[in-house]
Amino acid sequence: MSVLSISVRPNRMTCWVLSWFLFAAGICLYLYTAQKRHKENPDDRVVPTLAQLGAGIYQAAMNPDADEEPAADSAGQSALERFRNGMLWKDTVASARRFLYGLALLFPAVLLGLHMGIFPYFGVFFLRFILFFDKIIALSVLPILFIAFGIDELSKVMLIVIGVTPTIILDTFNLTKSVPPEQVVKGFTLGARDFDVAYRVVLKQIWPRVLNSIRLNLKPLMLFLFAGEMIASTDGLAYRIALLRRHMGMNIIIPYVLWVALLLFLVDLTMRLLNKRLHPWFREA
Repeated sequence: MSVLSISVRPNRMTCWVLSWFLFAAGICLYLYTAQKRHKENPDDRVVPTLAQLGAGIYQAAMNPDADEEPAADSAGQSALERFRNGMLWKDTVASARRFLYGLALLFPAVLLGLHMGIFPYFGVFFLRFILFFDKIIALSVLPILFIAFGIDELSKVMLIVIGVTPTIILDTFNLTKSVPPEQVVKGFTLGARDFDVAYRVVLKQIWPRVLNSIRLNLKPLMLFLFAGEMIASTDGLAYRIALLRRHMGMNIIIPYVLWVALLLFLVDLTMRLLNKRLHPWFREA
């Protein structure tokens, strides 16, 4: 049977091999490129070898920032204490805090989109403004944010809000409008009030898709966070990547990039599993 056939169903082993094939091919291509470049130039820093990557990971995880004063008892610290004082952990905590702030502010946006879709006066009042606000390029107002809010946490969180919130509002609005009006009428027929219909009929139906919308906007959220950290910050994952770029520290930059990808993958996986657990009846289109 042809692999291009719609009715073909690969077995479990084939699925496992095919799902990991591109990962293995990418790793092999990287190792080949690193070996070739270091054979031509042993001092090459663009494509570090596995040993250099391992040394870079250890340096990022176990060593503090070079600008920080070393602790007086650093020699007697345990491995766990050294890890918690290392660059990787501190940068991860700093970026995660900003990320969670921005993520938490998306949920009030969901409620606003719900109200806009189900209450006509909310829709008339907010819709045109949100449509216009959505067209503002978030990075273009970054200097304004730094002037208005300084270079502290607030400006970076506001950048996330400007960049991602309008999309979530409009997506929730459209999902609310897609609920059949017959179900709203049926809710009123059964004695429900306005907010009962909004939260117990409409919101419960669209909530799985709203969670999917938030999940698919995790990358833009992190993108705006990284933009703020790279331009004006003293800690964070993006700050460290921008700092190491000046010194061609690819042996640390590459692990940082992979670490960020792994964290986002875990957040995405958690949201997918949570959505499946909370809404077993939901099947994506």
